[in-house]
Amino acid sequence: MNGPRSCLSLLFVPLFLLISISSSHSAASVLEGAVVKIADGDTITVLDSNKEQHRVRISGIDAPEKSQLFGKASRKRLGELVARKEVRVEFNKYDRYGRIVGKVLVTPLDCPTCGKMLDVGLVQVMSGMAWWYRKYANEQSPEDQGRYEFAEQEAKARRAGLWLDKYPQPPWEFRAVQRGR
Repeated sequence: MNGPRSCLSLLFVPLFLLISISSSHSAASVLEGAVVKIADGDTITVLDSNKEQHRVRISGIDAPEKSQLFGKASRKRLGELVARKEVRVEFNKYDRYGRIVGKVLVTPLDCPTCGKMLDVGLVQVMSGMAWWYRKYANEQSPEDQGRYEFAEQEAKARRAGLWLDKYPQPPWEFRAVQRGR
């Protein structure tokens, strides 16, 4: 079906997506800087242009603890994505440890001219290096909730990363056991 109507619909969809994406992030604060430390699979340190360091907990995910199975692999994968790279952190929350909790975006390796558009948390979930943190899903946009849920289902189906284990222990359960000792 070629013609004016199909062309208009093609133009409308990207414009609609652009509007919905920009409006969903309008209330968020933004931090830009270079990643100078990878603490684990879901926490980084970002150095801003004023040479101030900010600890950032990646929103939407929970990665295995360092002493957990896949903890080191998760940290390594995150390092491959962001170590010594410029990132954009969109956030509107600090956690009880004073860390920024935000969506971390980086320029994709295969598209250096694309800008910071690769969602690092989503990549961690897709590669089986983190769980989608459903407990905090209400802090994500509905679009991100859908993306993260789908990514986790796909990682499970492919038995990627931590999903190689038939019954992987989520980090929140692991931490609860550790506190109980």
